[in-house]
Amino acid sequence: MAEILLIEDNPGDVLLTREAFKECGHEHNIFAVKDGIEGLKYLKKEGVYSNAATPDLVLLDLNLPRKDGRELLKDIKENEELKTIPVIILSTSKNEVDIEKCYELNVNCYITKPVELDNFIEVIRSIEKYWMQSAKLPRTIKQLI
Repeated sequence: MAEILLIEDNPGDVLLTREAFKECGHEHNIFAVKDGIEGLKYLKKEGVYSNAATPDLVLLDLNLPRKDGRELLKDIKENEELKTIPVIILSTSKNEVDIEKCYELNVNCYITKPVELDNFIEVIRSIEKYWMQSAKLPRTIKQLI
């Protein structure tokens, strides 16, 4: 069972993502926060997140309130304790500048959210299959402590 941090401000997309992972047939703990500031607090285990599980994967939207996904991605990838956590951008943006900037900031994968439900479920199924079943991930921080 994987620990997944979903950083998404749209409650409908949060629900849709949870349901799409259920469709995959594997159980994962999915914790959702609605902005980049809360996402960073969660990852650093600050305040109410002091007992938060270290995620095996972060799904990050780009357009977030308070601290957007680009800023948060930069913070994650520059932090020695967080930088090995795989981060997938899951955004509606198809803007080439956004895509290029995210890869410059060392995102692990950039995926444009499909509009159609069946296609969205297939994208989540692909994420689950690759990142949870096929990819060899580094030991998480919690295993190093």
